[in-house]
Amino acid sequence: MTPPAEVSDTGIGPYPSDGARKLHLRTQFFRLAWGISPAMCMRITNLGSQYLVAAADKEGRTLDGGRHYTVSLPLASRPPGSGSLTAWDNQTRSMLDTPQRFSKVGSQGHPRRAATADPDGSTTVHFAPELPDGVPDGNWIQTTPGRGWCVCLRLYSPLQPFFDKSWRPGELDEVEI
Repeated sequence: MTPPAEVSDTGIGPYPSDGARKLHLRTQFFRLAWGISPAMCMRITNLGSQYLVAAADKEGRTLDGGRHYTVSLPLASRPPGSGSLTAWDNQTRSMLDTPQRFSKVGSQGHPRRAATADPDGSTTVHFAPELPDGVPDGNWIQTTPGRGWCVCLRLYSPLQPFFDKSWRPGELDEVEI
């Protein structure tokens, strides 16, 4: 429940526990995937898949299941290819264990409802312990207070805007409750 200590020329500086289980951000994807397949690292438009993982908000703070976050996926020809966002438990490397059952939202309506676009065509996804007021169920991933988590954006058959970075997902923003 304590982040890894900061190691510097002056010594080791421990951090206090803030109540959320944590893993070192740089090892998170390795812990999830344990390796790669050729399709995960090839840059071929409209083929294979690409994965973007975040374990911290835009301020660099580890994601905490007791807080509310949003991420915006801009319209710009939608996510370049079909895709989904899935939240993973830092300790088990499994989808979050919540009453919601499937901690994912996406462009397809299975096993949960597809996400609903905002009026400007972008899509906003919410991560919070409870469904925020006015947010469609298909745009919410339930988190668990006291547990750390990370999120993976999966893009299937990604298009050129992903590779040339003309399409980029937004940062994870904490919403003050």
